[in-house]
Amino acid sequence: MTAATPAGAAGAATMAGTATGAAAARRTQAERRARSRDALLAAAARGLAHHGYAELSLTRVAAEAGYTRGALYHQFAGKEEVAPAVVGWVRQTCWEEVGRVLALLWPECPGDPGDPAEVLLALARAHPVYCRRDMAAVLRSLRVELAGRDHPVGQAIDEAVAPLLTACERLVRGGRRSSIPPGPPGRDTAAAVVAALEAVPIAVAGRAPHDVTLTERAVRGVLGLPRPDSPRPHRTPGRDRAPPRGVARPPAAAWCCAPCPTGHNTRPIRCPGRSRSAPPPS
Repeated sequence: MTAATPAGAAGAATMAGTATGAAAARRTQAERRARSRDALLAAAARGLAHHGYAELSLTRVAAEAGYTRGALYHQFAGKEEVAPAVVGWVRQTCWEEVGRVLALLWPECPGDPGDPAEVLLALARAHPVYCRRDMAAVLRSLRVELAGRDHPVGQAIDEAVAPLLTACERLVRGGRRSSIPPGPPGRDTAAAVVAALEAVPIAVAGRAPHDVTLTERAVRGVLGLPRPDSPRPHRTPGRDRAPPRGVARPPAAAWCCAPCPTGHNTRPIRCPGRSRSAPPPS
């Protein structure tokens, strides 16, 4: 067996060092490319939010990101590639900040979402906070501008929103077996939940913390959930008990607009003396 010479050992060490340096260089180059791509996408997201797709200037995007126009075109062929990439990037950032509330949102993040109603309400509280950022306005701006048009960017937006709609539908259907009252079809209810998540933060933009409060109330209303601070309905003691044997049950009560005789509740109560078909007093 021949012993390794010092020269051979030195050569092997040099080759190993060269390979390590090349790998580090490739890793550094990939990191630089990722950083530049994120900076360009962030600048493009601000441009789309403020100016829309038609008025998006790639020269302005590159300058705002701190890169040359050539660096931008090295990563994207043009505006037709930038906008869908921005939609995907916004979707990813939304998942990082809001999506962990919905464990069912992405297939790669399975898990028990807990009580479906509470998960949807947690999403209603988290989404307005995310919408306070400029990038959240991208999807809203593009959806309004491209509404009713067969456009690749519009299709990318639909694909970005579809998982949220599907997840909300699954939660609504699951909650109907426990904490969510019966109501319209699950798909329609989920679409109304997503519409509330998008519309309320737009209507009250810049007015925190009311955006969170009102979005949660809107989602509660869509789901048919009571407000947490709503008073319990007034009940007359003994009314819910079965009558003694041989005693007829009183006639069915109907909702009456008369105030509660005890003064504890001013909401409509059941009036035992009024038939179901009789209209409430004016």
